[in-house]
Amino acid sequence: MDQSQRQKLLDLIDSKRDHAVDFLQTLIRFPSVTGDEGPIQAHLKDYLEDMDLDIDMWDMDAEEIQKHPAAAVVTESYEGRPNIVATRKGTGGGRSLLLNGHTDVIPEGPRESWTDDPWEAKIRDNRIYGRGSSDMKSGVSSQILAVQYIEEAGIKLKGDVLVNLVVDEEVSGHGTLDTVLRGYKADAAISGETSTLAVQPACIGRIWFQILIRGKKAGIQTRYEGVNAIDLGYKIKVAIDDHEKHRLETVSHPLYPHILSTLPCLVGTIESGSFPSAFPDTCLLKGSIATVPGESHEGVKQAFLEHISKVVSEDEWMKEHPPEVTFGNKFGGLDAEAADIPADHPIVTTLVDCFKEVTGKDPEISGRQGAADTRFLINNGDTPTVIFGPGPTAVMHANDEYVDIDDYMTAIKVYALSICEWCEAQ
Repeated sequence: MDQSQRQKLLDLIDSKRDHAVDFLQTLIRFPSVTGDEGPIQAHLKDYLEDMDLDIDMWDMDAEEIQKHPAAAVVTESYEGRPNIVATRKGTGGGRSLLLNGHTDVIPEGPRESWTDDPWEAKIRDNRIYGRGSSDMKSGVSSQILAVQYIEEAGIKLKGDVLVNLVVDEEVSGHGTLDTVLRGYKADAAISGETSTLAVQPACIGRIWFQILIRGKKAGIQTRYEGVNAIDLGYKIKVAIDDHEKHRLETVSHPLYPHILSTLPCLVGTIESGSFPSAFPDTCLLKGSIATVPGESHEGVKQAFLEHISKVVSEDEWMKEHPPEVTFGNKFGGLDAEAADIPADHPIVTTLVDCFKEVTGKDPEISGRQGAADTRFLINNGDTPTVIFGPGPTAVMHANDEYVDIDDYMTAIKVYALSICEWCEAQ
């Protein structure tokens, strides 16, 4: 593709600004909280069919998915919540590219916590506000429209482009895992997750845990005969804090220079006692451990267990009544492995070069400080995947979530040029 064609494509995208904004607003107005993705997926299927793409749309089989070692425990049905792969076949001889994004969003929370209706997609100060605007409907929109505008510009591609729209990312990631299990793979993939336009070849892992601690029962008047589970729980909480300090001193990764913000290992909730005037004989700690690429996922769990065991062995009661530690894959919590590809992988350098062409600036190259579906594509699907999206990571899952319209338009342009480069425009 020569420079005149590239400029024609970028000019076309500029002329489509109103269309692009309207398209994203329409997606935000679907209240597609995890479990209710059916309507937005049906809408996108129709849109992609109008683009004359080949559509594969299917409901997942929860029982089959949960046979896979990377699957999470889920109880909700997948009926009426389909995944989509829409393919634009190339003319042949080019590299294939999969564009991955999820359409489910987290609950909106209390209405009074939002300045505007979270499903209105209102525009203020050049930003589109609403639940999912950042995470990650702006990424999904950028991917779809890049493919559409390439076609409208009359550009043909040698390689195939696969638009992969999945459900249930916020809870389990099973939509992308099932895409892999269905046999889809490509020479490379781009995830449209929130990245604030940073190019991110890595994502952290996240391991949720629960620790059930049992004390000794007693009445409030004879509390001196019991063992207070809150006191025991506090000992374990302090031990977990110490374990975090150790990890911060010993774990590193070049894409995560600020290791303090990257590797939380903490207790997030404590549940203990049943009544203000009753002796607390159980305590349940819930928390999470972050991991970076290169760490053994199971090894991190084992080191955590060993650290807890050491503290337990030093307590007379807990030594005889050890706490029960359970990780996320056993109780329906998150148990996501870290994943990465080389920072100089060709799909990364393609994105970097196209970003520089669009903006005149070098992009930030970093690791995503959150788990992502890229783990399934990289670790299980043999598809090298990089994250790039317009959504600001700082406001994902936040009230008054937003995306900047200029960043959104930049993402469409970068996607369009990257597709043309990777899939070899003619």
